[in-house]
Amino acid sequence: MSGAPGAAHRVAAPPWGAGDPYADALRTGHGPLFLRRGDGWLLPLDVERWCAAADPVDLEVLERCEGAVLDVGCGPGRLVAALAARGRPALGIDVSEAAVRHTVRRGGQALCRSVFERVPGAGRWDTLLLMDGNIGIGGDPGTLLRRLAQLAAPAGLLVVETAPLDIDERVRVQVVHTGGPGGTAGSPFPWARIGTPALLRCARRTGWRAVGQWAAGGRCFAALRSRRASTAAEPANSRAVISSQRAR
Repeated sequence: MSGAPGAAHRVAAPPWGAGDPYADALRTGHGPLFLRRGDGWLLPLDVERWCAAADPVDLEVLERCEGAVLDVGCGPGRLVAALAARGRPALGIDVSEAAVRHTVRRGGQALCRSVFERVPGAGRWDTLLLMDGNIGIGGDPGTLLRRLAQLAAPAGLLVVETAPLDIDERVRVQVVHTGGPGGTAGSPFPWARIGTPALLRCARRTGWRAVGQWAAGGRCFAALRSRRASTAAEPANSRAVISSQRAR
């Protein structure tokens, strides 16, 4: 999970950090952890899977990746670590310092920052990942997709994990941990949930074209290509130059 935009892409304060429910769950490797809407509805967050090694569904996604990979909202870094173990250039970004530390401990490269801040290699990333519902970052999928179009290489690939139903929802949520006496809750922040049909409609308006969709293990995915044309003679999938990949 990564940061949220404000007016003119002003970066909001991270909705969680050291001592918050999300950071605590990453330290222990388990929940129960949820996103809670204002009406009390709870969306389970699969902390155990995020903290484990990449599973077969994840590995199928990674097989589709091309060149240098940017994992937006990398969480505890299972995908970045799996790519690094294969010798693939990859960088994770996340607003959670705990998530970045976890990623680095696993052997991945990660930076603590929002996707709406300066990102190394902007305009040269061959593949971008929005896994685990991270299309919801900032509460506005259109704004997020336009930002990712700026980060992608010409004809770059974007893989999005979507909600496994036809939904297009904008909400304010809190991260809550329901274990222990009374539980704990983080600060409210904007979020979105979007299924594949709504994503494809949004993609057409934001500089992306659909090139595939699939489901595996109860999870749904869509692959998009940047419509931005190359201004150089190099191939669209040439490896991006990744700089400043030191974890903060």
